[in-house]
Amino acid sequence: MPDLVLTLLAATVLGVGAHLVRVPPLVGFLAAGFLLGGMQVDPFPGLPELADLGVTLLLFTIGLKFDVRTILRREAFGTGLIHMVFSILIGAGTLGLLAVVGAVQAGSWQTLALIGFALSFSSTVLCVKVLEERSDDGSFYGQTAIAILVIQDLAAVIFITATNDEPPSLWALGLVLLIPAAWLLRRILEHVGRGELLILFGIVLALGPGYYLFEAVGIKGDLGALVVGLLLASHPRAIDLSKALFSIKELFLVGFFLTIGMGAGPSWSDLAVAVVLCIVLVPITIAMFAVLARAFGLRNRTAMRVGLVLGNFSEFSIIVTAVGVSSGMLTDRWLTIVALAVAVSMVVSSLLNGRGAHLAGRIAARMPAQDPTRLRLADRPINTDGHHAVVLGMGRVGRSTYARLRENADLQVLGVDNDHGVVTRLRDQGYDIVEGDATDLEFWQRICSGGFVETVVLAMPIHDSNTFALDQVRAAGFTGKLAAVAQYPEQVEHLREEGVEAVINVYAGAGVALADQVVPPRNS
Repeated sequence: MPDLVLTLLAATVLGVGAHLVRVPPLVGFLAAGFLLGGMQVDPFPGLPELADLGVTLLLFTIGLKFDVRTILRREAFGTGLIHMVFSILIGAGTLGLLAVVGAVQAGSWQTLALIGFALSFSSTVLCVKVLEERSDDGSFYGQTAIAILVIQDLAAVIFITATNDEPPSLWALGLVLLIPAAWLLRRILEHVGRGELLILFGIVLALGPGYYLFEAVGIKGDLGALVVGLLLASHPRAIDLSKALFSIKELFLVGFFLTIGMGAGPSWSDLAVAVVLCIVLVPITIAMFAVLARAFGLRNRTAMRVGLVLGNFSEFSIIVTAVGVSSGMLTDRWLTIVALAVAVSMVVSSLLNGRGAHLAGRIAARMPAQDPTRLRLADRPINTDGHHAVVLGMGRVGRSTYARLRENADLQVLGVDNDHGVVTRLRDQGYDIVEGDATDLEFWQRICSGGFVETVVLAMPIHDSNTFALDQVRAAGFTGKLAAVAQYPEQVEHLREEGVEAVINVYAGAGVALADQVVPPRNS
């Protein structure tokens, strides 16, 4: 019990401290893990299992929100595969130089290549958490980054399976039956209620036909959770299920970040080698991702955002290294060094991504200009010619606004959303909609240049996104009508002070509409 209380106290205090200095709380959780590890506090009983459950639920929810076709896009598989090859070569070369100066014992070239392979992965847990915190997991760059992560995770699973003393069971072939079984699971999901029942159903899916079924046939269970999530991704309630699991997943992931730090027992020389690896390889990783993504048709800013979010080492780096140690290919010291490098890279990546949009914009402005016709269609600048109104954010409120303007005001309306899945579904339903990122400076410069737009509706769920978009509209010289939604009274007041003509509190507005349905207004 004392270890439990001390662990929770350290995580809370340092997590809150990180939040107060405007860095992601997970930096505080990692720091708490290192502090507890330095104090020789052992993980309390059940913490490793909770951490593993958090990772399993994370991969399950990734699958629920992921369009598997994204993996087949050239900017995903091309960038992911080429980056992995160069990362192995550069990582091995860096380790070779460290061996020359006596910092590490390199051994054979196979040792160098294996460590380089381990350090070629980016952290799925960290990257998806960063994307979710910014509501960017459905954006074009977010989906591209997740697709690259899935490709890396598949490579890691193949390696682990290939080096396992026992190959997967022949029963693994029976996993193909999950495809027809998904029909039954989807039907059940339609009739599952909300609240705790929906949460329980999601956990059972992630662990039952997901994790433990795959583990039973000799395949890594986390991959099973991802696969089951993918099989349910197109279901209308998949997003509801993902949201229901969000808080539980986030809580369990605190355990993951704590165990990263608590499991390390380094010497100063181990820490020095890990820091050198981060200083050398993390910037190269970011640059390579950005250059490759740009070469495959992504805009400079999009490519930089992909590079920044993937600029870290992965929990799979530790797993692959542990496999190498257990098979006698690596010494125990490498496991400590890699674990430290992963933790340090996560801290650095979290700090960089705290200002990811601003930093990406500044770097992209210094990159060579691009021909818009050579860019990927989903990443080209948006032309608003011929549209009278633009609705930014096509969630429930945005869709209702769009329909009202089209039907009652007879306006040509353009919908904009950064979630690739939402854009695809609404386009199939006949909406005039494009994919765009409201925090993208280039996006706003283009969207306000058409000359036809008279009204811009800011219908995004995050207040900071709406205010950022408002600043860009003003900076572009837009003089038409502005409308926005807000969730709290102080947000309504702030938007009105900024000159937004029409501001609706979505909660208060729903109450007024409901009251009007019950008792019509007196002047009606």
